Amino acid sequence: MTITLDHTVVFAKDNDKAAHEFAENMGLKLDGYEGIDNKFAEVQVNDDLSVFFMTIEDDTPQQHLAFSVDGHTFDQILDRLCKRNVAFGNNPFETDNQRTDHPFASRGVFWTNLDGCLFEVMTN
Repeated sequence: MTITLDHTVVFAKDNDKAAHEFAENMGLKLDGYEGIDNKFAEVQVNDDLSVFFMTIEDDTPQQHLAFSVDGHTFDQILDRLCKRNVAFGNNPFETDNQRTDHPFASRGVFWTNLDGCLFEVMTN
């Protein structure tokens, strides 16, 4: 049996702002809006995966999305985080120490968006 994750939803106070921030950090683009009343801002990560950002009024729950990338892509993401002054760290409890030594990969970073979603990018 083959199982592939098609999409995931990230809750945000402002779906458009959160989607743009994620897309810019990852070197991707906002692909448009989906769903009833276009409530999902879509960022296509690759041929198989989309991340949909959905505005919710309540407090946003802590969420965690982790991505495995090649070394060149990691360098590009790290460069964008630095240029955009996005705090990052090497573990989920220290997301601002500016370190890239990762406990489970040769290099990796964690950062949070304004809604508290924890993003992780790692490479071997």
